[in-house]
Amino acid sequence: MANSADVVVASAQELVVDGRSVCAVEVPVGARARRRGLVGRDALTGAMFLSRCPAVHTVGMRFALDVAFVDRHMVVIDVVAMAPGRLGWPRLRARSCVEAEAGAFARWGVRRGSRLELRSSSSEEES
Repeated sequence: MANSADVVVASAQELVVDGRSVCAVEVPVGARARRRGLVGRDALTGAMFLSRCPAVHTVGMRFALDVAFVDRHMVVIDVVAMAPGRLGWPRLRARSCVEAEAGAFARWGVRRGSRLELRSSSSEEES
């Protein structure tokens, strides 16, 4: 089983969807970590954010994914579910993407038009 230690994470981050914190997010650092992504892993707790990523694939994946493509303002422009072993089409306006295990986006309320944010998990918000 591949382990998440193979992915170097920039810092402790959380994914915020329309102002609500929903999960921890991994941000791979460096070319090797980005190439590896989720390939060979058995699961993903939380999400993975890939900057400068208008297309994804699930070749070598062991589980299905939800993928949200976001524009330069981190607004979701498309959401797709991808089974293992698939190649995805590029989204022309996509600047980055967020990946999570299939079904996660329905629980978190991620849909076209949602505004996403990466926030340091050490920051505290006052309501």
